[in-house]
Amino acid sequence: MSVAARTMNRMSRSELPKEFARLLWRQHGVFSRTQAIATGISTRAADARIRRGTWSPVFPGVYRQAGHQVTWSGKVWAALLYAGRGAVLSHQTAAFLTGIIAKPGGVVHVTIPAARRVRPQPGISIHRSRRAAQIALANAKPARTSVAETLLDLSENVSAFDEVYGMICDAVANERTTEAELLTALDARPRAVWRGELRPMIAAAVAGDHSALEQRYTVDVERRHGLPSSERQVWFTTADGTNGRRDRFYREYRLIVELDGRLNHTGAAVANDRARDRAAAVAGHLTLRFGWPEVAYQACAAAADVGQVLRARGWNGRPVPCGPACRVRDSRAS
Repeated sequence: MSVAARTMNRMSRSELPKEFARLLWRQHGVFSRTQAIATGISTRAADARIRRGTWSPVFPGVYRQAGHQVTWSGKVWAALLYAGRGAVLSHQTAAFLTGIIAKPGGVVHVTIPAARRVRPQPGISIHRSRRAAQIALANAKPARTSVAETLLDLSENVSAFDEVYGMICDAVANERTTEAELLTALDARPRAVWRGELRPMIAAAVAGDHSALEQRYTVDVERRHGLPSSERQVWFTTADGTNGRRDRFYREYRLIVELDGRLNHTGAAVANDRARDRAAAVAGHLTLRFGWPEVAYQACAAAADVGQVLRARGWNGRPVPCGPACRVRDSRAS
């Protein structure tokens, strides 16, 4: 760049209103033509910068200053500005911004009012909603869907609900959303893909099922086979003063059920589990430990085992077979 060009560039930057500089900072270097004019730049000056290439297009009507790279945050703002009036970030993009998921994905998801139309652009996934004005998270910048709405959006595009259920549990446990907010959002979606499963799963998350595995144990092992209800997430203190929680505790029958849902449950974690089991045994409690395969794919066998131990420890009931081939039927005959 020549000395004259650099001088002109410095003069151009010095002429820009301070509010425009603040706008660039807030929106990670991107802006719309309308926004630039609203900060005090004349229409003629704005159009001249666009013609000269001083402002480079990111999407139609959305620009960056030439030479400035657009970060992921800038791309998010650019997509939202391009989508226009009433648009909110949604789905995986909103989930990442809210801390629900760890990676945002390569596409920016934006939801717009159902009455509007927006031309597709590379890198943007456009969704439409009749409730676009009601689903936004209050005072969020950039505008995005609420945690409850985001969770339900994510549930629409999965083949198995377990992953989204884990997100719901985390969101409830970390007080990012509430049962009332989730149910209100669900009531507004009469055609939700997982509608039949969502309501009881939301209740289970609020009640203390902190993972998809725990929820499956409650529904598929306990309830489906007529076992007594266990206490959930019960605090305990070891002899050395260490605190922990039991996943399930049948207090009257001195039976503990631990649910190991972590795939990489090895090393120190396994050693800690053994120490906990020994401490429970010293206190007169028996521990049964189940992983994902036993609960998700062998729930009948798990129910038969739990039922037999409960009966050996004083339970007067009997587990109920969930079908003709249920393993509980065999245990009742023994």
